[in-house]
Amino acid sequence: MGTQSLSPLVAARRAELAYYSPYYFLRQLAAERQQELFGTGAATRWEQEAGAETVAAASGDVQWLLQHLTWDSGYFNAPMYRLFTALFDGMTSPTQLTQAATELRQQLAARHGAAYYAFSVVPAEDIRLLQALTGAGWQLVETRLTYYRDQLSSFDYPRYPVRPAAVGEAALVGQVAATARNAYDRFHADSWFGTARADAYLARYAENTVAAGLADVVLVPDQPDLPVDSFLAISDLAHDAQALGTVLSRVLLTAVGPVNRGWHVKLMAETVRRAQAAGHEAVLMTTQATNHAVFRSCEKLGFRLGATSHVLACNGLMD
Repeated sequence: MGTQSLSPLVAARRAELAYYSPYYFLRQLAAERQQELFGTGAATRWEQEAGAETVAAASGDVQWLLQHLTWDSGYFNAPMYRLFTALFDGMTSPTQLTQAATELRQQLAARHGAAYYAFSVVPAEDIRLLQALTGAGWQLVETRLTYYRDQLSSFDYPRYPVRPAAVGEAALVGQVAATARNAYDRFHADSWFGTARADAYLARYAENTVAAGLADVVLVPDQPDLPVDSFLAISDLAHDAQALGTVLSRVLLTAVGPVNRGWHVKLMAETVRRAQAAGHEAVLMTTQATNHAVFRSCEKLGFRLGATSHVLACNGLMD
C-alpha cells in the first residue's frame, strides 16, 4: 500500500502515535520532531525499514505494520516478527479491529504454520490496539516502566569504584545475566521460549554488549576484594540523540548476582555520574512493573516515571 493511501490512516492515529516515541515524556525535546522520528513519520516511512511490510486486513480498513526480524529468526530457528502498530481510522469499530487482529494471526499461520512468533511493544495509551490484540488472543507477557533522570547538574550521590568491563570478560558478563534470572522479563515470562532458551538468549545479548559493541560501555565493580558478579550496560543512543539535537544515555541491561548484592544502586549512581560528566540531557532505564528493588534504586537516585508500555505476543502454537 502506497504512502499516499496510508496518509489518512496515519493522520487518524496521530494522537496515539505520539506515545511511540521512547522520549515523549522529555518535554524539553520538541514534540513535532519526536512525531517525525518515531510516530507518524515512522509509520509513513515504515516500508523503508529492513524486513518491514504493511499487511492489510481482509475485513475493514486496517493496516498492520509488521517487521520480520532476520537475526532473531536465525537465532531462535523460527520466523520472528515485531508488530510496530496498526493503522485505522475512527470509523473502525472495536469488533472490526479485533477481527483484523485475528486475521493477522491467521495470515502468519498461513505463511509459517505453527512455527512463527510475533510480539509488539504497545504504549499503555494505545488502549484500542491493546484491547484488539488481547481480544484476538495475543498474550500479555510483560508490563514495562520507563524511568528517567534529568536535571543532571544537581545530581549528588556517593561515589563508587567502577570500571569498564574488558572484552575478555564478555563470557563472565553473560553468565551473570543468565544466572541472575528475572522471571518477569519478556523472555522468561513467555512459555514459548522456555527457561533454558531465555537464559541462553540473555547471556548472548549480555556478552555482545561487551564483545560486539551493542553498548557504549559496560560498567562493573572495581573493588579488589570483590569478584565481578554484576554489570550495567549503557547506550549513548547516538543516532536518536543526534536526530533530536541532544545527548542522552539509556541502560540497556543490568544484572546483579548474590556476591554483588546492593550494587544495582551503585552502578546506577555511577551511570548518572557518567552522564553528568558528559553533559547529557537525561538517563533512561526501562524495567518490569514487578521489579520493586529497581523502584527503590530509582527513588534514591531521583529518577521519575516517564512511560508505561505492554509487551504482547502470539505464536503458531496458540492457533
